[in-house]
Amino acid sequence: MKNFALCLLATALMSCCQAAPQKAEEPIAIISQESNIEPDGSYNYAYETANGIKAEETGTLKKATSADSSDVIIARGSVSYTSPEGNLITLNYSADDENGFQPQGDHLPTPPPIPPAIQKALDYLLSLPPAKRR
Repeated sequence: MKNFALCLLATALMSCCQAAPQKAEEPIAIISQESNIEPDGSYNYAYETANGIKAEETGTLKKATSADSSDVIIARGSVSYTSPEGNLITLNYSADDENGFQPQGDHLPTPPPIPPAIQKALDYLLSLPPAKRR
């Protein structure tokens, strides 16, 4: 019982040490910031911080094309920052109701090329009439 009490006390003391305030980093200044929201829901915003982060986005209203669909906001934007390795990372993106979120950037991974034998088989399968594809 005495050992249990000592373990409980040690655990409580370590918890207090972990919960103590840690060294706070200096807040990063915002160099510029703009934001505009229109009554129809379209918007744009942009900001830049002192540590080199930049972002901007524009959202535009896309009216419904039929009675069974609704209006949507289509977004386009970009964000850039410097990676821990010192490389400038830029991500451009768009998002809509037809294609979803579409990011583009040199830092994003890409799939390896399809081996020629596999591509040849895929091309052959696509050349078959629909009834024979199953």
